[in-house]
Amino acid sequence: MAKYYSVFAKTTTDTEVQVVKENQIVISYGYAMSESRYVVYKVEHINNRGFMYHLINTDTKAMDRTDIINPLSKKFGIGRYYDDVKPEFMDAFEVAILLQEAQVKAKAEEDEAEIERIKIGEVKQVGRKRFAEIFPETAQAIIVARLKQDESDMQTDYFASSTQRTVILGFSTHKRDIFSEMRKHASNFEETAYLSKFNQDYEHREKYSMGVGYYLGESKYHGWIIEKVPVYDRSRTIEEFAYIAGIEENIRINKPDGTPTDNPKLEDKTHCTMVEYSAKAVAVFGNTKPIKDELKAMGGRFNNRLTFKGEKIAGWIFPKSKEQRLACYFGLD
Repeated sequence: MAKYYSVFAKTTTDTEVQVVKENQIVISYGYAMSESRYVVYKVEHINNRGFMYHLINTDTKAMDRTDIINPLSKKFGIGRYYDDVKPEFMDAFEVAILLQEAQVKAKAEEDEAEIERIKIGEVKQVGRKRFAEIFPETAQAIIVARLKQDESDMQTDYFASSTQRTVILGFSTHKRDIFSEMRKHASNFEETAYLSKFNQDYEHREKYSMGVGYYLGESKYHGWIIEKVPVYDRSRTIEEFAYIAGIEENIRINKPDGTPTDNPKLEDKTHCTMVEYSAKAVAVFGNTKPIKDELKAMGGRFNNRLTFKGEKIAGWIFPKSKEQRLACYFGLD
């Protein structure tokens, strides 16, 4: 048994009492008293919860359910209501047809969602590898640009925004919020290039309760802003940016900074050899000059007196812990 108490309406709803029947029309009132019509296609009783009403929107054919439907004569605001004076019903045959259409629609939406889930997974798989290759071991923060969309509602004093796109602009070796550093990376992306010029109005410091931290831009509610994302755990950060990095256009890193935006050419990698150098180290030999920046970013140290096949030659030495990452980089995983 469940009872709901509404402080606003000063009412009590007992879900053990059935209030509507199958095929009965229910009116839903939303924001600004927008009205939608539903029909009850099934009523079921759930132990320890009461009656549950399964609904179909007669216009959109969207399926829903609820355990609270109030009498229209006591309407007090947003919610679902039934006409307790002149109950309205829909023909059972029409409800059956509507249910079939709603189920087909729901199945199509589920299939579409599954396709999207698979697509996102594939993009993330590419992104994990791509981001790991450009993510310097010394990075303490990631400098990103975010496109914000205003979701505020002035009539209800609701203020919010959503992020429509995130672009990786560069990396930082510290977590401090420095606007000059943000401006430096702004020119890496044409959409944020205007933020590279000093403008004190673009510098926002919101390090307080309910604030969003430091960011560079016109507004946190709309348009592009630049901010720093601190790195606390490398693996979690790679996972966080996997989908973003999976879309190549979302990586706009300036090559002169030492972190290339593009993957090295295949032939640059194929002329290299990775070997187990010792119990605690792995080494890379060959024509490593074209990929030296990537090797350095992955934690490698160049040494011109390594031993390979009995000879002293130059190469890059890595701790054993980097073996899996190197294997992924060279396509050996």
